[in-house]
Amino acid sequence: MPLVLLLPALLGLAFLLIPLIGLLARAPWSTLPSRLFSADVWTALRLSLVCATAATVLCLLLGIPLAWLLARGEFPGRGLIRALVTVPLVLPPVVGGVALLLVLGRRGLVGEHLDTWFGFSLPFTTAGVIVAEAFVAMPFLVISVEGALRAADPRYEEAAATLGAGRWLTFRRVTLPSIAPGVVAGTVLCWARALGEFGATITFAGNFPGRTTTMPLAVYLALETDPDVAVVLSLVLLLVSVIVLASLRERWIGGLR
Repeated sequence: MPLVLLLPALLGLAFLLIPLIGLLARAPWSTLPSRLFSADVWTALRLSLVCATAATVLCLLLGIPLAWLLARGEFPGRGLIRALVTVPLVLPPVVGGVALLLVLGRRGLVGEHLDTWFGFSLPFTTAGVIVAEAFVAMPFLVISVEGALRAADPRYEEAAATLGAGRWLTFRRVTLPSIAPGVVAGTVLCWARALGEFGATITFAGNFPGRTTTMPLAVYLALETDPDVAVVLSLVLLLVSVIVLASLRERWIGGLR
């Protein structure tokens, strides 16, 4: 490799790795077990896992049909809808939280009616955390599943239709198994993104211990009171990220060949 490319490459590698090395170097390893199993850490971790999993289920229920619509549907404005679906990828999460408040808050476009008719309010609740996480994470699932649908061979679906299978049966028995790797990859990325969400969560759901304080929020709070706890929480999130990358390694490497 030319030296003019090697030096910037090494600087880029150092730029990405040194902060992670610093996190490991500053970790309170001697007291890590006791801090890791403290009530506050486990409460935040349990809430994060429950909310991220629920948000992922919501994304699966809504995202797979949406991906199918974008991949197989023929209708005017499909490109515009695809662009709008991906907006949360580049939208600052805090802005997403504000948008959710304006729509689902007690005085929001939809939230006002939910509160008046059903006495139900989403903001500053655990359900609000799930909604905020699903909002920012769903595009990851939709993009992955849509790509898998576009790459799938439609001849198998045509053959199933020729044999008399209805659309729902074909989708369930032929289409879904053929795009399973894309669904799995999108699900894992969606779950990881939901687990790490901060901006939309704190804006829409607030910060109430045991109810809306997820791991990223707990890290932010611990930085002001107990930095060692913040490091421990950060290590847990780092471990989750490594596991996610490892689980998707074969798919990414396969896509580069």
